[in-house]
Amino acid sequence: MLELLKNKKVLVVVAHPDDELLGIGGTINKLATEFNTTVKVIILGEGVTSRSDSRDSKDWNSALELHQENILQAKKAIGYHELSTYQFADNRFDSVDLLDIIKVIEKEKESFNPDYIFTHHGGDVNIDHQRTFEAVMTATRPMDNETVLGIITFETASGTEWQASSDPKRFVPNLYVEISESNLNSKITGMEAYEFEKRKYPHPRSPEALKIYAQYRGITVGYKLAEAFMIIRLKS
Repeated sequence: MLELLKNKKVLVVVAHPDDELLGIGGTINKLATEFNTTVKVIILGEGVTSRSDSRDSKDWNSALELHQENILQAKKAIGYHELSTYQFADNRFDSVDLLDIIKVIEKEKESFNPDYIFTHHGGDVNIDHQRTFEAVMTATRPMDNETVLGIITFETASGTEWQASSDPKRFVPNLYVEISESNLNSKITGMEAYEFEKRKYPHPRSPEALKIYAQYRGITVGYKLAEAFMIIRLKS
């Protein structure tokens, strides 16, 4: 699969700062360092203000500024090329017209002209992840002039595996990307840059858990380490 992405342009669309690491950090590092893939990340939400009962971004100015610094530190750690950030309300994407999110993605898609897009699994427990997936699918409808060749979704630690076992929209991977220790370490280093998001073991976002999960996904298909994905649409 990665050979399809060699020398291509990949757009990664995520809801929150840190999702780009949790879902696809090792693969981004591998694509950027080994496959000459140009990777751009779009982070739609500000990722902080849901920690209070009501959203008043003025009360979070210092935290939001620090979060922006953390994003750049994480970007450096995993080595992608371009970044756009937006300020949709954290964990309140359902309070925004879906069209507003779609318009952002359409604008970014037109500007960057990606060959492939990676985004959240549509069945995640997190509403922002769900809405991001819906917006990506709408913005890439397979019309005659659509140039995106593939849509691929990833799992996001503490957002995908906490889904109800009875939910019909379970994450069922059909693509596994082998990653190296170096790719994984870049992912973990980037995650540790997020001062508001990193956690201690056994939380899924802890360094230990991220390694265990990469090992689990790896042994599923005979690799030492891997990240798992679902192919939603792929043109040959």
